[in-house]
Formats: sequence, structure tokens, C-alpha cells
Amino acid sequence: MMFAGSKHCPHCGAAASRGPEEDTTGVSCPDCEVPLVRVKLGETMLNECTRCFGIWLDTASFNRICVEREEQAAVLGKAVPQEIDVNKAWRYLPCPRCRQLMHRVNFAGQSGVIIDICKDDGVWFEREELRKIVEFIRAGGMTQARETQLERLEHERRRLENERNEAADAVSRADSQIWGASSHDGALDAIRITFDIGRLFKRW
Repeated sequence: MMFAGSKHCPHCGAAASRGPEEDTTGVSCPDCEVPLVRVKLGETMLNECTRCFGIWLDTASFNRICVEREEQAAVLGKAVPQEIDVNKAWRYLPCPRCRQLMHRVNFAGQSGVIIDICKDDGVWFEREELRKIVEFIRAGGMTQARETQLERLEHERRRLENERNEAADAVSRADSQIWGASSHDGALDAIRITFDIGRLFKRW
């Protein structure tokens, strides 16, 4: 977001490249219910609310922004995730196109920027959210998010492997006690162990 008439972005210093506003888009702001206007920002065409300055982007345009900004991330240092404001009032908003309630998602799982997504039509950004996402991506946030996801997957793989090993050990112990049981008490112990193994497999 820039002040009208500004020649440079106050956040990154880039030259202003916003084109003139065009006709309304035929869809309305999901929050204010006023018609969105079509605005060209650089090479991207977006839809903007003139009251709350929210932005609606179709999925393809948003994906293109993410890819282009991520390519520049290596030169800008480390991402600093935003804190989520848990006290901020929020509600589920309808998609400007299909009118179905959108999903609220923490972008990249750890950016701290909560955006509203319609998987079929596009993404809604409240004021400043798109800028925060671009800054997060340019600072290497997507790389960090992927690394975090890989760490979680590896942790889950090790957990499942440990549970399988525990189950295999339990089966082995039960076999030895069942076949080695020569007394009534020994047989009862073996049966109890078998039930314990059954519960272990059920939990797993």
C-alpha cells in the first residue's frame, strides 16, 4: 500500500508501478459489500476494495507472485514471522465469486499472516496482508517453512518406526512365553500378554 501520488514504495523503495483503476469487477468486497475495482499493479491485475483496501487475487496470480518473490529470497536474509493477534476480532468471510465461506489459513503454516482462501476461486487479503506475505517470502520464509515441514515428517516417521519396533518386540516376547508356558499360571500370563499386544496394535 502507498499514499496516492507517491513515487516510491515506503517499505522497499521500489518505483511505483500501479496503473489506473479500471471498471468495477462485478464482485463485491466480502467484508464491506462495496464493488471491487480492477487495478493493475506492475504486471499483476488485482481487485481492490476502495473502502477497506482489501485485495482479491485469483489463485493463478497469487501463485505467480509467490514464485517470483521466492526467487529473490536468497539475497534478503532470514524471515521474521509475524505474531498472530489472538485478540483481533475475525469472522469467516464469503468468497467474492462463489459466496461460499472461505477457509482461514496461516500462510505457509508459520508466517503469522492469516489469509482467507477459496480453493476454487482465489485469495482475500485484508489491508497490508499481501505486503507482509511478499516480505515473508522475500526473506526466505518459504524455505524455512519447507524445512520445518520436513522436520515434522521425519519426526513422525521415527515415531511410527519406534511403535512398529515395540509391537514386534511384544509379539516376540509373547511367542516365547506362549510356547514356553508349561503351567496353568503360565498359560494365563501368556493370554494376558496376548490381549496387551492386541490393545497395542489397536492403538497403533
